[in-house]
Amino acid sequence: MTKRPLCLVCLFLMLFLVAGDWLGFPFVRGNPLPDHLKEWIKEHPEGVICGEVKSFRDTEFSQTVSLKEAYLVYKSKKIPIKNITVYLKKREELKPGMYLCVRGVIEELSLPRNPGEFNARQYYACEHMYYSVKKGVVLKKGKEGNVYQTLLFQIRECLNGVLEQTAGEAAPVFSAMVLGEKGDLPKETKMRYQMAGIIHILAISGLHISLLGMGLYELLKKAGIGIWGAGFLSLIVMIFYGEMTGESVSAMRAVSMFLIATGAKILGRIYDMMTALSVSAMILLLESPAYLYSTGFLLSFGAVLGVGAVLPVFFKFFGVKNKILKSLMGSVCVQLTTLPVMLWFYGEVSVIGIFLNLFVLPTVGIVLVSGVFTALIGCVFPGLAVCIAIPGRLMLFAYDKLCRLGASLPFSTWTPGKPEIWQVVIYYVFLFLLTGAMLFFLKKQIKNVHTLRAVKGGALVILTLALFVLSRRDRQYMEITCLDIGQGDAIAAHLPTGEVFLVDGGSSNKKNIGQYQLLPFLKNQGISYVNAVFISHTDEDHISGVREILEYMEKGLISLKIGNLILPGISEKPEAWKELKCLAEKVGIQVYTANGGDAFCIGEGEISVLSPEKGALGENVNEDAVVFLFSYEDFHGLFTGDIGEETEKKLLPVLSDVDFLKVGHHGSGYSSSQAFLDKIKPEVSIISCSKSNTYGHPSPETIKRLEKSGSRVEYTMKSGAVTVFTDGKKVGVRCFFPS
Repeated sequence: MTKRPLCLVCLFLMLFLVAGDWLGFPFVRGNPLPDHLKEWIKEHPEGVICGEVKSFRDTEFSQTVSLKEAYLVYKSKKIPIKNITVYLKKREELKPGMYLCVRGVIEELSLPRNPGEFNARQYYACEHMYYSVKKGVVLKKGKEGNVYQTLLFQIRECLNGVLEQTAGEAAPVFSAMVLGEKGDLPKETKMRYQMAGIIHILAISGLHISLLGMGLYELLKKAGIGIWGAGFLSLIVMIFYGEMTGESVSAMRAVSMFLIATGAKILGRIYDMMTALSVSAMILLLESPAYLYSTGFLLSFGAVLGVGAVLPVFFKFFGVKNKILKSLMGSVCVQLTTLPVMLWFYGEVSVIGIFLNLFVLPTVGIVLVSGVFTALIGCVFPGLAVCIAIPGRLMLFAYDKLCRLGASLPFSTWTPGKPEIWQVVIYYVFLFLLTGAMLFFLKKQIKNVHTLRAVKGGALVILTLALFVLSRRDRQYMEITCLDIGQGDAIAAHLPTGEVFLVDGGSSNKKNIGQYQLLPFLKNQGISYVNAVFISHTDEDHISGVREILEYMEKGLISLKIGNLILPGISEKPEAWKELKCLAEKVGIQVYTANGGDAFCIGEGEISVLSPEKGALGENVNEDAVVFLFSYEDFHGLFTGDIGEETEKKLLPVLSDVDFLKVGHHGSGYSSSQAFLDKIKPEVSIISCSKSNTYGHPSPETIKRLEKSGSRVEYTMKSGAVTVFTDGKKVGVRCFFPS
């Protein structure tokens, strides 16, 4: 480290930023607006924002515009707000660099409301973006845009259009890899690549820059323009390329390192990867300290750290000479350095990706070169471009088949869940000490075969111990978590012995909750197998996310496994009931029906079904919803679906005191009657509903009745996800947003 002073400076900069953030200084990732303005925006959300168009994208019904150097018009003053995303009601003729003034609803970017959910506020803080404008209407726009930015935009659009015309179904992947344009990339492709551990090939990164940049440099040098000319031109082209492809963190890191590498060649100096990596990191962190918490930043730099610092030591220490084993060790070292980051943000990691990358990494250059030449030559000779795209399309076809094959294998992914910060620290200390110990023994040049074997075995033991520490999860309590999914219900129960069951999973005002709320929560908690999913009834606000997950399972896009699906035992089965049953059976899930008197055992817990009665028609899906009592030692929880007072009266004779109540029908005034609450006396009651809904949930009368019964009432709309935990005797409550 002392021989690389810039590495040391970079390390101190990162420690300084972390310390500053922990001490609460806003310069790391804080909103630049003063508190009184933040409050004013909350109270007066409709406002005027002006700025310079950075980029824009047409959607199906509207237009999304990114503004830079934006300002808020506040009492005739211009308040700088840095960058902002605007969602226009209708499409406008825009150019990059054009001045734009918009009126709309200003909202601060959202925080996650459930464990594992995407943190938009943290993600966009890297781009100095803290607000968005919805329902935007253009008040004023300039006539001219920035000539240079417009040129970049036009070239990108032209090349993207050529790929669409010449590359067929592979065009979206080519566009993502060559142009950084991911807007048209199918969701299935992204999910399939992510599950297989090859999603990295879709990002403009060091692989792309080194292939294109160094390829151009060598080509220009052979053309006879000399080292200086070749270096200078390739640098200009790569800077131009990095800006054109959207300036992602991986692209900026790669371009910075390419500039340093090319500069070293021009000046006849030795290129040091770790120094270049440190300089690149410092440039980004000084421009935006929030990068320190960016997934892209941590994974991009972590991967290069694995290749540049860990891999060379592992090569020498284990004496690997076989090319295949070298490639495998390369994949392993990248995984080792990025593993805590992957688990922190995603809760799972692809195991099969280590092996798939043995084929993907050596061949991805074919796809990239094929895509580049298809786009360039297609501008002049579209017919020839179709032929040039064939090698890349064949490779992408092979990747797709390998991804599908990998997904079908057992243990293709590992889902230990999100680690604690102390586990991450200990893991990296172990990895750092292990690498240092390897260097120490390499310098000693041990000749004794038995000693050498013992040392290598000890290294593997330490590595295994580090992985054990990182992945260990001590679960002392049984937990029931009511997720905040807007207007709907989604509940997960997790026993200390590992068993899991879900109750419903749907929303009427949020789309794709399976992808954005349910699956991230399960991964965050280290859940890869769900013993049972109980569906109270088949209204959309109770099943949309479950149906989505079943569809993903059918297509092999997720690693989650489900053992059983329990549906209401009703005679007249709606189409949604039949659809869920059909999807479940397709993926090998056992389907059962539930009626009063039925019982299910899940680990040390027991579920006693109270309703619907056997032979119930199901004409009123709410009143004929599945109601059950969950018992775990001395703890009892009542799950009521959307039943109203009619069913509550029928259940009174079989009810007794409960510790937990999932309040019926999102807190409707027609549920949770006083007689019902007097009978069960819930210690904790949770209402799942959206802050803004057309039903008036939760009803003030219902809240009064719950409070009168002596129950502690929590709301997902206020607290985010709410978790009730118990050791079987005492009960506690944990809110995602503590009040």
